[in-house]
Amino acid sequence: MQLQLNGEAVETDAATLDAFLAEQGYADAVVATAVNGNFVAARARLGLTLSTGDQIEVLAPMQGG
Repeated sequence: MQLQLNGEAVETDAATLDAFLAEQGYADAVVATAVNGNFVAARARLGLTLSTGDQIEVLAPMQGG
């Protein structure tokens, strides 16, 4: 299925957000996620089913000051 990841078109067979993140190399990363503009908590990723056209945002925390 076709998705958008941080504004870029991506093709995937992943059915859930958790599986998609693992496929994209974020399996062990501490990141914030949103699907179609709605925040998705880490514990909710496994149960969130993706659909063609979903827009996924993945943000990593920044350190510094």
